[in-house]
Amino acid sequence: MSFKLLSFAAAAAMALGLNAAHAAEGELVIGTEGAYPPFSMADANGNVTGFDADVGNMLCDKLELKCRFVVQAFDGLIPALNAKRFDVIISGMSITDERRKQIDFSVGYAEFANQFVAKKGSDLAGITDIEALKAATDGLRIGVQGGTTHAAYVEKNMPNAQLVTYDTLDQMQIDLSSGRLDASFSDLSAQEDFLAKPEGADFALVDVVIDSTSDATLGEGLGVGIRKDDTELKDKINTALCELVADGSMGKSSETWFKSDISRACQ
Repeated sequence: MSFKLLSFAAAAAMALGLNAAHAAEGELVIGTEGAYPPFSMADANGNVTGFDADVGNMLCDKLELKCRFVVQAFDGLIPALNAKRFDVIISGMSITDERRKQIDFSVGYAEFANQFVAKKGSDLAGITDIEALKAATDGLRIGVQGGTTHAAYVEKNMPNAQLVTYDTLDQMQIDLSSGRLDASFSDLSAQEDFLAKPEGADFALVDVVIDSTSDATLGEGLGVGIRKDDTELKDKINTALCELVADGSMGKSSETWFKSDISRACQ
């Protein structure tokens, strides 16, 4: 490539406010789980839909880039990001201090509640107090998705529970419905999705809502995961996210997928 062509490519990248690695192909490559409805669902052809896909596509529109999604198991997202398999993570990922040791995050753009699901009529199902819930989990098999804040929360706050981790939400729900678990812990939207299925008919939410203010392990809301050295990309994403929240686009998407506005104003 001639010097003129190199200079043109560099100028184009600067115009987008992104480094050349991101702008070279005119696309933003996004890592997402693809198996966590309604955040992220991938079909057999790799097409991704859900709230995470909406966030990614809205960001790409703002940055005037094409989106390309890469499906990756949740607990492998951060290693894959740092290995430069993709540019950012958008996968319902909560901002936590532990994750900040490995990657950087955008501003928080959404937050959600978390709840347990247990068999109807069980001792857990009737609990309404968080301390009683913690005590009641002693010796019980609690299902969580591996690598999540839910796993960290149970491990820290319910040390006498038998923590059972799964690669995907579907695997956890299969074991719950078949009686191999006493309860599951996840975000409210995922739990409601399970309860709406035929296999969730005999289960109910435990009436204790656990939000991100309850414990540091649950993080500071959802953020876009970014490599620590991608400061220009982070700045552009932050600007775009704040605009999407302010103009109502983020809230409109969350209403579609969650039937409520989980968007979070920039702080």
